[in-house]
Parts: sequence; C-alpha cells; structure tokens
Amino acid sequence: MIGERYFSGSIFEEKAGYARAVIDGDMIYVSGTTGFDPATQSFPDDVESQCENCFKTIAAALSAQGASLADLLRVRIFVASRDEFERIIPIIKKHCDAARPANTTVLAELVEPRMRVEIEVTARRRGA
Repeated sequence: MIGERYFSGSIFEEKAGYARAVIDGDMIYVSGTTGFDPATQSFPDDVESQCENCFKTIAAALSAQGASLADLLRVRIFVASRDEFERIIPIIKKHCDAARPANTTVLAELVEPRMRVEIEVTARRRGA
C-alpha cells in the first residue's frame, strides 16, 4: 500500500472501504467529501450548510496532516444544480481564496438524494 491513510471516523469510510485522505510524501489527497453532519447524523437541507460542512471536514483532514486549506493545489466540486452552485460560490471563494487552487466544477446527480454538494481536494504540505 502506497502512502499513509487518514480516517475521520465517518461511517461511510468503513462502509465503502476508503480513507478520508491518502498521504504520499508531502501530497495529501482528500476523498470526495459531502455535507454530512456527523453531530446530527444527517444532511442539512440547504446546500450552503452542506458546503460549509464539506470544507470543515476537509480542513480537519488537512490539519491532521500538518496542512490547511491554504495548501490546496486542486479542488473538484460536484453540485446538484446550477442554482445551488450560484449559492455556494461565495463559500468556495471564502475557503479557497488563500490558495487559489485549480478548480473543476461539475453538475452531477449525487449518489444520495439528500446530498447537494461533494468536494474533493489535493494539497501539498509546505516544508515536508
């Protein structure tokens, strides 16, 4: 197995057999992360709250590896509708502006009807 694995404790990681992040040297590859709220064990109804939850989970995974959102190289955003994308643009900017990563955004039918957004990132630890 190449690299280290980081697990956030999400029920989905165990259920589907994946890690929240894979660390290979100074590179950190964070799996697609949804807006699931582990505190309530549910998805918030609105895309804005889900988007904030995505970035919160991603930031925690990066922090556990000595990195932050300022270390992002690439972000991939999957969102359920154009209207919802328009609503999360300011949230994406808030969390990505420091790094200005490469960005790909795709309109997508997500695997769970309550999911409105899923975000995947790649980052590099500084000075690793």
